[in-house]
Amino acid sequence: MSGLEKMKAQILEEAENSARKIRTKAQEEAQKILDGAREEADKEASRIAREAEKEAQEYAARAVSARDMQRKQAYLAAKQEVIQEILRKAYEKVLDLDDKEYFGFMEKLLERYVLPESGEIRFTEKDLKRMPEGFSGRVKTIAAAKGGSLEISTEPCAAEGGFLLVYGGVEENCTIKAVFDSKREELSDQVNRMLFASGREG
Repeated sequence: MSGLEKMKAQILEEAENSARKIRTKAQEEAQKILDGAREEADKEASRIAREAEKEAQEYAARAVSARDMQRKQAYLAAKQEVIQEILRKAYEKVLDLDDKEYFGFMEKLLERYVLPESGEIRFTEKDLKRMPEGFSGRVKTIAAAKGGSLEISTEPCAAEGGFLLVYGGVEENCTIKAVFDSKREELSDQVNRMLFASGREG
């Protein structure tokens, strides 16, 4: 082999060695990049999994809370229905009292609302027809005891029960419905305490 050929062979060998080193270096760098990417991917996957688990737990907690709220709302609504039904029946029971009890109740209402003035009292058409003998005298006596006077009007009031007191053109609504409406909150609380004193919600 001539000197020139030896030189060419040496150059080729060195070039091959350099190329081999470059390929090895490139493979090592590529592997590092792949390993880093895989590690980042694993980290990201773990992060996503943790967030997904956290969101699932939060969603489950919200769902439980929503169910609890719906249950409480349904329970409260049912309680209100029961209370209102009892008040409705109590109202109807007053209307259905026999004449003696009913007009005894009217006397108590009158004693509470009568004023020390001159006026008139208007009963319902039904009550005017069934008014017991001597009741008009009781009305006058009760009014006089408060320093006033009342005449029973022949003009009926439009109500299911109770009466209107009229003083100088100003009406005081003493119908049974008005009395119940004015006391509805207080009566509801009383019924609630009697029926649901334990405070349980089903």
